[in-house]
Amino acid sequence: MSDREDITFESGGERCAAWLYPAKSPSSPIVVLGHGLGAIREMRLDAFAQRFADAGYACLVFDYRNFGSSGGEPRQLLDIKRQLDDWAAAIGYARTVDGVDPERVVLWGTSFGGGHVIVAGARDRRVAAIISQCPFTDGQASVRAANPLGLAKATGLALRDAAGALLGRGPTMVATVGPPGSAALMATPDAEPGYLAIAPDGAPFRNEVAARFALHVGFHRPGRQAVNLGCPALFQLCESDSVAPAKAAEKDARKAPKGEVVTYPYGHFDIYVGAPFEHVVADQLAFLGRHVPVADRQELA
Repeated sequence: MSDREDITFESGGERCAAWLYPAKSPSSPIVVLGHGLGAIREMRLDAFAQRFADAGYACLVFDYRNFGSSGGEPRQLLDIKRQLDDWAAAIGYARTVDGVDPERVVLWGTSFGGGHVIVAGARDRRVAAIISQCPFTDGQASVRAANPLGLAKATGLALRDAAGALLGRGPTMVATVGPPGSAALMATPDAEPGYLAIAPDGAPFRNEVAARFALHVGFHRPGRQAVNLGCPALFQLCESDSVAPAKAAEKDARKAPKGEVVTYPYGHFDIYVGAPFEHVVADQLAFLGRHVPVADRQELA
């Protein structure tokens, strides 16, 4: 395993915990990795980062505020604006890392984080490339794909949580994943076994988020920012995706001026392990080699 350091950076006055895989050569590109809905970096982000590090890339792998090893209260509060601010802070920190070329920062996001990198890359025109894996791009499409009974239950919890927040009470939680028909944000048949399978024992993971998030998810449509991406962008879509429908994601991804869209015969939770992981990470490394190679043009000259 590459040497990696436990570091922190600040976002909104709070501490974001991260792993830094250091640069191995001058002017190294760096890949910034962030996870999806309610997930933390121990849930297989180290596997992706290790592959990038082995190929010569520096990596920064971070937890959002209020989750995992990062600071922030209340715990498990999933706020879209705050998470996008965390991405901006992570990008800013990455540009200051010793040995890193600040003009060759790559954003890598999966699931809900796959939507975040579209927005972050559109906002920050210095970003060199993005990799958006099984991305959440359209909240309306995801709501339509959800189990109606489970959605109704989660909405009830969300209304209770929002009312409690106005009264200064602690959060009412909703499960991040659960069995079909349960009050969970993701309750498709493959969600609970697939999601929990990548949460290692002993990691600071909790299968719950503050329920108020459910009131906002349907209005979040980060895929609309794909048209504003100025950098190369790899969109990796799962044909059997149960929570981030591939059809809606492809419609948005095709609008990225420098986008590359690849589809895979997998489900949303398959691509973190085994042969599907090997497939997608090989394509990611090939994409990086084409657009943000470890040796820059001056070094190759």
